Formats: sequence, C-alpha cells, structure tokens
Amino acid sequence: MGDRKRALNGKPRGRHPANALSSGFARSVSRPGRYCDGNALYLAVKPSGARSWVQRMVIRGRRRELGLGGFPLVSLTEARALAHANRKAARAGGDPLEERRRAADAPTFAEAAERVWQDKRPGWRHPRHAQQWLSSLEQHAFPRLGRIAVREVTSADVLDALRRVWHIRPETARRLRQRISAVMEWAVAMGYRADNPCDRIAPVLGPQQDLVKHMQALGHREVAAAIRTVQATGATKAVKLAFEFLVLTATRSGEVRGALWAEMDQAQGVWTIPATRTKSKREHRVPLSRRAMEILSAARKLRGGTSALVFPSAHGGRIGETRLSRLLKVHKIAAVPHGFRSSFRDWAAEETTHPREVIEAALAHVVTNQTEAAYARSDLFERRRRLMNEWAGYLEAGRVVQELPL
Repeated sequence: MGDRKRALNGKPRGRHPANALSSGFARSVSRPGRYCDGNALYLAVKPSGARSWVQRMVIRGRRRELGLGGFPLVSLTEARALAHANRKAARAGGDPLEERRRAADAPTFAEAAERVWQDKRPGWRHPRHAQQWLSSLEQHAFPRLGRIAVREVTSADVLDALRRVWHIRPETARRLRQRISAVMEWAVAMGYRADNPCDRIAPVLGPQQDLVKHMQALGHREVAAAIRTVQATGATKAVKLAFEFLVLTATRSGEVRGALWAEMDQAQGVWTIPATRTKSKREHRVPLSRRAMEILSAARKLRGGTSALVFPSAHGGRIGETRLSRLLKVHKIAAVPHGFRSSFRDWAAEETTHPREVIEAALAHVVTNQTEAAYARSDLFERRRRLMNEWAGYLEAGRVVQELPL
C-alpha cells in the first residue's frame, strides 16, 4: 500500500485495519500525515520528518487524543502495547490521560510525607508525637527516599532505608516502616501508584533479635523511701506533690502533670481522667485515698489557688515532661516515673489477695482477651478504692518505719 493510500488525516473509511504498519514503513515514510495502524493507533509524520505515535479514543464519553511518544524511541511494538493498555483502562471506566497527568504531577516522597503529617497531626494527643513522626522520616528515610517521586519508590528503595537500622535499633525500625507505609498508602489512595512497596519487604528483612527492655522500676519495698527522698530535695512544692500523687494513684506522668481541678471531685474522692488524656482513649476514674486528698488540699494553695492545673509549674504551665525523671536521676533513685506503676503492680500481686482484674482496672489497662472483655462491664470502682487505700497505707507505714530512729 502506497503512502497516498496510507496517509489519513481523519478516521479511516470502511473496515478498520489491524496491525497495518510495519517498523520498516515507520522508518521510511516521508509524506506528512497520519497513518493508521489499527485500534485507533496512528503514526503522525510532520513536514520536518519527525514521527510520533498518537492514539484517538473515547474516554468517559469524550473523544480524546493521547501522545504515546516519538518514533524510533518508542517502537511500533511498544506503541501497540501502550495503546492496548489505554483502551483496556478506558473500557474499565478509567481515564488514561488523567492518570498520566497525575503521574507527571506526583510529589516526591518528602513532599508526600509532609502532606500525610499535616493530615495526621490534629489527631495526635501530644505535639511530641507529631515531632517524632516526622523527624524519624527526616533522619532515616529522606536521605534515601526523599527526592524520589512516590510513584517511583520501589521495595528495594524502602529496604535500603530500613536495612540501616533494622537490627541496630529494632523499635525505631518498626516505627519507621509503619510511617513509610503510611506515606505509600496515601500515594495509593491519591492515585499516584497502584501498590504499597512496604507490603513485600518483611521476608527480606528477616526477624529482629531485639531484647525486651523494661522500664526501670523500684521494688515495692523501696517506694516509700523514694517518696521520702524526693520530699527532702529542693524541688518545688508542685513537683514534690505531683510525684507523690503519681505514686499513690499509679497513673501516668502525663496524666498527673496535666491534671485539672475540673477533673477532681473532692467531695466523693474521685479523679476522672477524660478519654482525651488517657492512653487507652477511655475515661478512667481514679479513687483517691486519704493521703491523695491531703495532697490535693496542699495543692490548692499553689499560685494562690488561681491555676486550673492541679500541679502548676513555677511559670504557671504544666510541669516539664522530663522534670520528674530528671529529679529521680539526680537523686539516684533507680526508677523512671512510669516505673512506679510496675512497683504498684508487683505489690498488689505479691502482698494482697485482690483479683487480677481489679489490679488491671486500677492501672487502666485495656482487656485484650475478647471473652474476658465481654464480661468486664464494670470498672470495679469500689473494689479499686479498697485496693488504692491499702496501697496508700502500705506506703505510709513504710515512711513511718523509715523515719524511726535506729
């Protein structure tokens, strides 16, 4: 067939051709025009002699034209494969042209991570969590992945970023993998790619041989002496009261440092920590012992009783996040604030006959066993009150013993 018969500036008449062109023809044709190969694929020849592949097709009811690349950089075989993929996608309801535009506009991994971080940040309870989420990616992922478009990130790229810390800092590596995966899931949801490269890397990385590291804690017989040591330090009144209140209630440092008077019912001896401030995101009622109530009475006098915080710092805000842990370290108390929950747990198990479910409820632990959880419809408050009163009495007896002359 000669150039005149092949050259078409519009839709071919009659029966449509199929695989009508050859690579030899594509190389040698010189007459400007469009030459139909079939399946809406054309070779466009310009007066300058430049050749390129064009596909005409209907996408979502609209006639569109897609450029598939120049010849010979894109061969006839490759052009046919691209045309077939586009037709298949269009028949399935997709838009190949929009997908190409989206791919061209795909952000880098670093840009995508920033967007994901902005979306997630309002849901974090503490600014520290937001800072840690992004900083871990900046330190460990961005050097390898940061400048790569999210659509181009491969499993090999992710492996290279994780391999550097997988066995050296196992917990950091696990969190890093979760955060990289979150960025890639966002890319999938936004249509920048079809899969998450983090889904196939676990067998390659292999098991981690990290040892479980428990938080440093005192034996329960040493806790009363620790309270006495803290009370004898030069720390502010608020810090001393907050520390003893933390030990007596077996609560978390952040819950005590952020405690508000609005959460305290002194008439009933109850501290209600709202769900927004608990680790489990469930409201937790804490029964207050006589000594805990005395601490609240002393705390009322702090800053003239004008602060909404129960234990305000010297500047009126919350006590610093590391203030209690630094106080313990400086005075050689071998524990961290959270460790006193462990001390309480050991005492309750070793020295009392209270059931496990009462002890776990006192620590605000979530019941993970589904059968057990189905029956855990009560917070066992009055039984917990007896437990916490016994704990306060145990500590008070220990302080008295410590203070007796030898």
